[in-house]
Order: sequence, then C-alpha cells, then structure tokens
Amino acid sequence: MDPERAERIKRLSQEELDWDYLLRTALLHRTMPLLYWHLNVLCPEVVPKTILDQLRDFFHGNVRRNLFLTGELLKLLSLLEAHKITAIPYKGPILALSAYGNLAFRHFDDLDILIRKQDILKAKDLLISQGYRPKYPFFSTHEKAYLEFHRQLPFTRDDGVSVIELHTATTQKYLSFPDPESLWSRLTPVSFQGTPVLTLSPEDLLLILCMHGAKHLWERIGWICDIAELIRAHPKIDWGWALEQARTLGGERALLLGLYLATDLLGTPLPQEISQKLSDPVVKNLARRLSKKLFQTSNHRPGIFELSLFQPLYLQMRERLQDRVRYGLYLPHLAITPTREDHKFLPLPASLFFLYYLIRPIRLTGKYLWRLFRRLL
Repeated sequence: MDPERAERIKRLSQEELDWDYLLRTALLHRTMPLLYWHLNVLCPEVVPKTILDQLRDFFHGNVRRNLFLTGELLKLLSLLEAHKITAIPYKGPILALSAYGNLAFRHFDDLDILIRKQDILKAKDLLISQGYRPKYPFFSTHEKAYLEFHRQLPFTRDDGVSVIELHTATTQKYLSFPDPESLWSRLTPVSFQGTPVLTLSPEDLLLILCMHGAKHLWERIGWICDIAELIRAHPKIDWGWALEQARTLGGERALLLGLYLATDLLGTPLPQEISQKLSDPVVKNLARRLSKKLFQTSNHRPGIFELSLFQPLYLQMRERLQDRVRYGLYLPHLAITPTREDHKFLPLPASLFFLYYLIRPIRLTGKYLWRLFRRLL
C-alpha cells in the first residue's frame, strides 16, 4: 500500500458510504480479507463499529479455515507421496503464500491438486479411505464422462469444511490449453509451511490464472488481485517466455486482458515491453466492457444461456479461429450432456442413464423459462 493510495482510501472512508453494499460486494468478489486488513490499519476510527466487527469476524474465520485447509493439504500431499503419486498443489493456500505472502489475505474454499491422469482412480480411493466422498453421486459411466470433459473430480467430507478437487489438467478441453504433461517439465520447488513441495512455475500459473479469469468473464475482483499480487511477488517472471507460450497456445489476448485489468484497476506496474502490448484496441475494448460488468452484482453464476449472451465477448478473447470454433461447439455440448444437477433433479438407476440426454434439455428449458417469467413480473 503506497502512501498516495492509503491517503485516497482514508478520504473515501470518510464519505457517506453504503457500508452494507460494500460488505456484500467484497464478499461476492472474494476481497473481504483485504478490505478488513487495510481499513483496520488505515482508518478504523471512521468505520462503523458493527461493520468493523463483521469484517473482523470474517477475517478471523477465514484465517482459521485457511489454516485448517493448509494442514489438510499437507496431510494429503504426504499420503499421495507415500503411495508414489506425484501431486502438484496450485491456487488455494499455495497461491496465498506465494503471491500474497500471507495465508490470511486470500479467500478460498477448496484445494486444487494436479495429478497425472493415470493416477486419478488410485488417488480417488485414497481420499475415500480418509473419509472423503465424491461431491456428486455419479454413476461410473457419468463420472467417466464428467472427468473426460471437466478433467477434474471434486470430493468433500461430512464436516462440510474440506473440498478437494483432483485435476488431471488445469483447464477444460474446449479452452485448448496445452497438454498437461508439458506442465510437469517446468515445475518449481518451493518451501510450503516448512515442507518442500513442487508447484507450477510463476509463468505457467500466470497463464492459467488469466485463462481461468477469461473463462469466467473476469466476474470477480479477487481473481484480478491474484494476477496483481503474483506479478508483485515474482519480479523475475520471464515475460518473453510467457508471451511466446501464450501466443503458441492461442491465449495471448487472454493473457494481455488479465494484465490490462490488473494495471488499469489495481495499478500493477508492468515492464515497458508488456505495457506497450496493452495498447491493442481489442484488449482495451474487452477490458472496458468487463470492468463495467464487475459491479453488476448477482448471486448466481451464469448458466449456459447467460454464457450464450456473452459468447461474442468470449470469442473476442480468442485470437485463433480454431479456438473460436471449439468454444462455439461447447455450448450445444453442454445443453445435452448430463451433469450432476440432472442427477440431483431426478436420480435414475444406471440402466436408465441414457434418459438424462432427454431430461437435461427439458430441465434447462423449464429452468430458464421460469427465470425469465420471474424477471418479467
């Protein structure tokens, strides 16, 4: 926090603020820990006591949860290593420490672990032996299809605290990210709470975070904070390699968009050669439209029809025709491929699994017609 920005925050805090809106928005954007930390340091005397108490309670609760999840991650990494499964943690607590330098400053809900595809079933059995269960009660046929498309399996535990996601890749197939095997050759050893672990290189992590943000239309400020803090914490990022890799993968525009949002909204300093590339008019236009959407708050994640409305926006993020075509085919695929929601809506025996291909379009049509009807009331 530089002096100029600190002074600006002090001035803003003395204005007539809608504090309830501020808290709701910070929670939605996963920035509550940072909001509390800076307000408590810079101007606690002007924050209403009830608001500061709410922020403090959330901050301390987040710290306890993050410490618990960190301990759980270390136990799982040790378990997987003992059974000769190489596991790579990323995001979650390891991103909090490597980018923010403090577990308390990042709000996360789950643990992401990258493993090789051939180890997924063995790792699944190990998690079940530790009291975890698949988050969604799939049939074996459905689980296989889910894993093939999403390239991850989520697990939870009855305590309701731990959510583990085992990934065989860092993105879904339609994003056309590199073969996950290429990531394994560039792993970086780090000390994680005193334990040596392997994790993704800063350059790979930067690309993954930018692609993840693009996939979700950068709907959370917390994701932009991750980009800003990762850059600040790793001043020796190999920008030439990152740009070349992004260009090779058809993700240069997604990378530049993430960097533009970080520097435009959060003042993140970038090398001159990178700043010059941010003058791309397409990137500027995308950033302007996405920044405008940031504060159009909503309590639900966009479904496939909402995504359809913003499809032109997403297509502009991809510079290669092949990636645009792949994404164009993705939405119709989602409209007919059964998911966990369909199983929750109507549990069927495995012998009738094929009926979900008929049930899903009907369920989605009813869902969005009802949502449209409610908006018109």
